[in-house]
Amino acid sequence: MTKDNIVQLGSELLRQQAEPITDFASPQFKQLLTDMQQLMEEANGVGIAAPQIGVSRQALIIASRPTSRYPHAPLMAATVICNPRFEVIDATRIKDWEGCLSVPGIRALVPRYRVITVSYQDANGSPCQLTLEDFPARVFQHEFDHLQGLVYLDRVENNADIIAESEYFKRLAG
Repeated sequence: MTKDNIVQLGSELLRQQAEPITDFASPQFKQLLTDMQQLMEEANGVGIAAPQIGVSRQALIIASRPTSRYPHAPLMAATVICNPRFEVIDATRIKDWEGCLSVPGIRALVPRYRVITVSYQDANGSPCQLTLEDFPARVFQHEFDHLQGLVYLDRVENNADIIAESEYFKRLAG
């Protein structure tokens, strides 16, 4: 698989509600996680959801780290999150820039909750809980939306908040 395999905006798959993961021991599930990690790294992403690689299942990976796409991202270990739900801890919503591997060339200001607690199953199916703040919380909410059949552009409050990625990088450098 290469980053050319990432499902692009317009595909019906990105608009479907993903199905829960039930067989954590299957070779197909293990391969799914390997493919997701590889594609996310190859594309300089900080997160990826299974629907983005053509599998409508509730699996995502968040891996905040500085990349060419997000040079100021904080460093956190890659975390596999399956069958997630989350609770808002701080209802403050902050607008910040997001992009998406499935929507190349565009960035937008998106409001997201600042602090959340995520309940999920890990790659082995064990129950876990994780509290996320700021950028990692944003990445999770972005990827969680993919499991709900949403993309970040659905969360934009004003179309004027959508810009070309080239303009985003000019603002970042300026």
